[in-house]
Amino acid sequence: MPEAVDAVIAAAREFLGQRITTNVALREHHSHGQDTQPPVLPDGVAFIETSDEAAHLLALCNNAHVPVVAWGAGTSLEGHVTPVRGGITLDLSHMTRIIDVSQPDMDCRIEAGVTRDLLNEHLRDQGLFFPVDPGTALCTIGGMCATRASGTNAVRYGTIRENVLGLTVALADGRLIHTGGRVRKSATGYDLTRLFIGSEGTLGVITEIQLRLHGIPEAMSSATCQFPSLRGAVETVIAIMQMGIPVARMELLDDAQMAACIAYSKLEGLEELPSLFFEFHGSAAAVAEQAKQAEEIAAGYDGKGFRWATEAAERARLWRARHDAYWACLALKPGHQGIATDAIVPISCLDAAILGAKEDIAASGLTAPIVGHVGDGNFHTVILVPPEPDGLKRAWDLDKKIVARALALGGSCSGEHGVGIGKREFLEQEHGVEALAVMRSVKQALDPRGILNPGKIFLN
Repeated sequence: MPEAVDAVIAAAREFLGQRITTNVALREHHSHGQDTQPPVLPDGVAFIETSDEAAHLLALCNNAHVPVVAWGAGTSLEGHVTPVRGGITLDLSHMTRIIDVSQPDMDCRIEAGVTRDLLNEHLRDQGLFFPVDPGTALCTIGGMCATRASGTNAVRYGTIRENVLGLTVALADGRLIHTGGRVRKSATGYDLTRLFIGSEGTLGVITEIQLRLHGIPEAMSSATCQFPSLRGAVETVIAIMQMGIPVARMELLDDAQMAACIAYSKLEGLEELPSLFFEFHGSAAAVAEQAKQAEEIAAGYDGKGFRWATEAAERARLWRARHDAYWACLALKPGHQGIATDAIVPISCLDAAILGAKEDIAASGLTAPIVGHVGDGNFHTVILVPPEPDGLKRAWDLDKKIVARALALGGSCSGEHGVGIGKREFLEQEHGVEALAVMRSVKQALDPRGILNPGKIFLN
């Protein structure tokens, strides 16, 4: 393998120059994501700038049987970007062109390294925005496609899957293909776009994306509501969704998470109680009606203190606190690592899943605040791993209990983080042996030499 990698790097220098490197600091930076998986150094890092460069590099690696791991920003939480078998890390963060925007058709084409914030800054003057918000300004839209990302706005606007119209993908053997198109629906051929969405770089490397855009709402309003019990907050969520109120965002924070956010983000006027954060989009009249309905439902479950934030700066401060929830958790226990679980269940089962997880946390003796995009049944438990010999094992044991309950309730082990390394063991239970065999056959067809992000999704 060392000789094969050296040969690939030498050949790639002919068209990448100094953008392919064996610098130790850069290799260390690309040895892990934001997770607890052991880091592994890649043999080299290639900073590509075009789809053709990606395809050319993949062809070299495929011919030499050298593994390739695609990298966007390294924000993944399940070990997706850890190069477990070495090889070349293909960094797409330099691919930041916004190629085309069509205001009349409400779509755009971008390169994979574009971030949500960069795109929305570009779109602002055209009255459009891209809604998928996974909670960090760093992650790239290419990475969001690869992990089938979601986030706070998914309850109204859908996940990345519903907002991608087409892709450019570099295959393992160096071919470039274009999937989908610009129309909102098509009944021709296999849906290759959806095949690559969520494939985690194991079937191909996404280099360009055609995105669906949305009009900036006439009015937006955010609110917080606090509850004496976690059950009351969860049952409010279920009732709001079953009533069909079109909330744009509805986030749950339990008492432990609120304590962390109040301390970290200086949220004044809020108590360390289970809370819901809401946001409503639409016309001024529609927003007012939606908010009134949600407030009435919350009051029926002892919700109190609906606090409104209609000014952009105040809304931004509230949602920044929500987005910083993970870092707030880590600040609770300096020296601890964090494992973010990612269970999702049918909305009617949300109370059993979350209240059961709360009981599991209490029994474990660990600190593990709960926060989630509960409007679509998705919640996270940030398990703080104590710096003790058995700390990581205890944390993973708790994670497995939470996932097992979600699966038993008809849910999934991951609503948005993906599989990577951390969730591989649950795939057979969730999908069944035969479905998993079909997935393996697709992998074999598109990547027969197994060079694309090996060790991910499948246990072996």
